[in-house]
Amino acid sequence: QVQLVESGGGLVQAGGSLRLSCAASGRTFSNYAMGWFRQAPGKEREFVAGITRSGGRTYYADSVKGRFTISRDNAKNTVYLQMNILKPEDTVDYYCAANSRSYISGSPREYDYWGQGTQVTVSS
Repeated sequence: QVQLVESGGGLVQAGGSLRLSCAASGRTFSNYAMGWFRQAPGKEREFVAGITRSGGRTYYADSVKGRFTISRDNAKNTVYLQMNILKPEDTVDYYCAANSRSYISGSPREYDYWGQGTQVTVSS
């Protein structure tokens, strides 16, 4: 089992920044590729960014490319999502997830563990 706990969400003005953190506990964190997803009410969970086990490769959804940066610190068992130039349409709940595969997956079905989510609200 891997337990994931997100933090760092909140209210920010358009154009501002937030950094989300996801702390992992349980099994060896470096054995898991990590992803950030987001989900609006009534919509499917959407892939935002992913990072490989070592942190050597990252991948982003087109909607956040150039604005968001995913990173991880395996010594601290934590993955981060730095969100810059935030837009009102970024207002949703954000979730981190872990998968045991060796590649970054954009499909939520391929993730084994999920956090409880953190809310991000961007005001215009």
